[in-house]
Amino acid sequence: MSKAIPYGRQNITQEDVSAVTEALQADYLTQGPRIKKFEEEFASYVGSKYAVAVSNGTAALHLNALALGVKPGHKVITTPITFAASANCVRYCGGDVVFADIDPETYLLDIQSVRSLLEKSPSGTYKGIIPVDFAGRAVDLEAFRELADEFNLWIIQDSCHSPGGYFVDSKGVEQNCGNGNFADLAIFSFHPVKHIACGEGGMITTNDKSLFQKLLSLRTHGIVKNDDLYTNSLEFASAKASSEHYPLWYMEMQMLGYNYRITDFQAALGSSQLLRANIGVAKRREIAERYFNYFEGKDYIKSQSGVIEGHAYHLYVIEVEDRLGLYNYLRENNIYAQIHYIPCHLMPYYRDLGWKEGDMPNAEAYYRRCISLPMFPTLTLKEQKDVIDCIEGFYNA
Repeated sequence: MSKAIPYGRQNITQEDVSAVTEALQADYLTQGPRIKKFEEEFASYVGSKYAVAVSNGTAALHLNALALGVKPGHKVITTPITFAASANCVRYCGGDVVFADIDPETYLLDIQSVRSLLEKSPSGTYKGIIPVDFAGRAVDLEAFRELADEFNLWIIQDSCHSPGGYFVDSKGVEQNCGNGNFADLAIFSFHPVKHIACGEGGMITTNDKSLFQKLLSLRTHGIVKNDDLYTNSLEFASAKASSEHYPLWYMEMQMLGYNYRITDFQAALGSSQLLRANIGVAKRREIAERYFNYFEGKDYIKSQSGVIEGHAYHLYVIEVEDRLGLYNYLRENNIYAQIHYIPCHLMPYYRDLGWKEGDMPNAEAYYRRCISLPMFPTLTLKEQKDVIDCIEGFYNA
């Protein structure tokens, strides 16, 4: 086997190239009309009222924590099986991250583990929850919303793995990841291995107009450019004794914000990729079904049962005993599987804050066995067969 097979790969078409080229030849490279267009298209795709495009998924998380008022001493609960940014955004604001364990079957944040933390603490101890749609499987946010309301908490939904994913609520309605019906805010990533690639980039979705307006300001240095929101006097703004309107050039920095903007050519790529988003998710589910059909009945490999409704399959994760042996064998055969993730609470930074082995037994047991197989829409039947044959070869040997 000669051609390398990565665990994830972007799909850039001629239509994508043409969209970016057109943007590069236009009047705006950044802060232009393509950003708003992408935001509106993405909001429509997930079913939210508002969307704010930013420079990456980490920036999206940070801005969400800022918009929700996370401050030193605030405690926020999240999962240890996620990319570190899901937790780090709380630390950026001086807050305290508290990890709750995962459900060993779904790999998602275990709601009973969260409830246990909340019930053991005085009222008001915690401010929010950050559930993660890990691997593309949607969290049951209806249940988390009920829990959050019971304890007066906000929710940030980390949907970086799950654009196009959904869960089915208690009324039988499909609830798209990021639609804002249960979470206060949701975030997505446009890193190359994600469903929609912009090189780098992120999106925040919400149904809350006040949070939306705050995010727009925080994204651009805390600056507002809106007559209705200005606090300085007209006299000051116009630099003369009286004026009926604020000058067109006037703006105010009203809070400490950041430069977390996305560019127009990235937004153009995002809009082009969004046109194929549903096709991409459908292909991911086909690949997942082929994996499942092969792994079914093999007692030496744990694979989630069947193709799960609403799963967006950013990753296809299996669990095995000799994870290192399989990982190395696949690499020797040019198949670059990956591990998602080293538990956040065991990263040296979080160990220094007091977390230790044994704190999250389900997450730690999962980490010892997990491996993510190649999963992307352009994975060919032959490539997937090569992956499966290689796994079979490892165990036959």
